[in-house]
Amino acid sequence: MAGLTSSTIGRKYAMALSALFLLIFLILHLTTNLLSVLNKDAFNTASDFMGYNPFVQFLMQPVLGFAVLFHFIMGFVLEMKNNKARPIKYASNNPSVNSSWMSRNMIISGAVVLAFLALHLYDFWLHEINYKYVEGIAPDAERFWPELHEKFADLWRVAIYVIAFVLLGLHLAHGFQSSFQSIGARHPKYTPVIKAVGKWYSILIPAGFIFIAIFHLVTQ
Repeated sequence: MAGLTSSTIGRKYAMALSALFLLIFLILHLTTNLLSVLNKDAFNTASDFMGYNPFVQFLMQPVLGFAVLFHFIMGFVLEMKNNKARPIKYASNNPSVNSSWMSRNMIISGAVVLAFLALHLYDFWLHEINYKYVEGIAPDAERFWPELHEKFADLWRVAIYVIAFVLLGLHLAHGFQSSFQSIGARHPKYTPVIKAVGKWYSILIPAGFIFIAIFHLVTQ
């Protein structure tokens, strides 16, 4: 890992790998949460499994936490390295022509998404820690849907989630393609496909989470 992150290319490659891992996680997370719209019992069953399965709790969850922190820390490191390498902006530089708004502001959208993750952890992860390990309440496989439903009873919370997922979509719109490019997936035959998949991914994933939040708000 030290060797992988000792150069700019290595850091970009490592960041891309963590991004691909998180892209897969988002699909799994959305799939589970969509069950809360489709079937309460199925959502409770899936959540109970995820919440008490030792493999998920003590292996996959720490790996996920590491991937999230590593991805964002590496993003900030790369941004600082880029700014340090070019301390004086070229007079003829025209950012709006040379690059997209999304690519120029990945650090901003990433910071907002990170702040949202802090809220998300406060809402759900800390609650689980308190429920299972602090208060030591007996497992209840029927509690997950009502708890999720109650979280989205407040309009302000839903508004925060909507804004955060819109920014996540913007972040993904550039990050999806960039991740594949960083690991060497650059070919005239595959690049258009990656762009197309990335476009739809950056729309459908955030839209799915937004739909879930709004659904629980309007069905209170």
